Amino acid sequence: MSVATTDPISKVKLGAFSATGFNRGAGKIKETIWYLFKMLFFLSAFPFPSSLKCWLLRMFGARVGNGVVIKPRVNIHFPWKLDLGNDVWIGEEALLLNFELLTIGNDVCVSQRAFLCGGNHNYKDPAMPYRNGAITLKDGVWVGACCFVGPGVTVGVDTVVSAGSVVTGDLNANSIYKGNPPVFIKERW
Repeated sequence: MSVATTDPISKVKLGAFSATGFNRGAGKIKETIWYLFKMLFFLSAFPFPSSLKCWLLRMFGARVGNGVVIKPRVNIHFPWKLDLGNDVWIGEEALLLNFELLTIGNDVCVSQRAFLCGGNHNYKDPAMPYRNGAITLKDGVWVGACCFVGPGVTVGVDTVVSAGSVVTGDLNANSIYKGNPPVFIKERW
């Protein structure tokens, strides 16, 4: 015997979405030109020199320190909302969706396929307006492969986020975390 069920009517109205109030940080022409350079030099599997990529990021408004290494196929959304310290490593296929300021300190490693996601939506509003937030990775942080770091997160100095972890809240300094939600494992030093 089966029981008939009726699905409730959805309250979500994506047609009512508006990006009003969201500051992209640059005009359409600059953003379009960036996307062309991004496709050619950043999303390519060809190993263009990091020095060229850093120069391009600076030309589009990023603050970039010395000794930065950017591997192939790295997707940086808005370079004008990016602040990279010295000796930063960004691994292959990392995605930096920086709708708000993304600050990466000195001696930080963002491993391959990490997703630093500064974008979000307010799911409690039927039109799902933006609810974006800045991300800060303090000096000495290591974000492991395939991690997700969400908007509004600060990861403390010398903290390790183990591969595959999902971070939606701030993490303390000098710590090793893993999992979803991330669990403190031990101090790093």
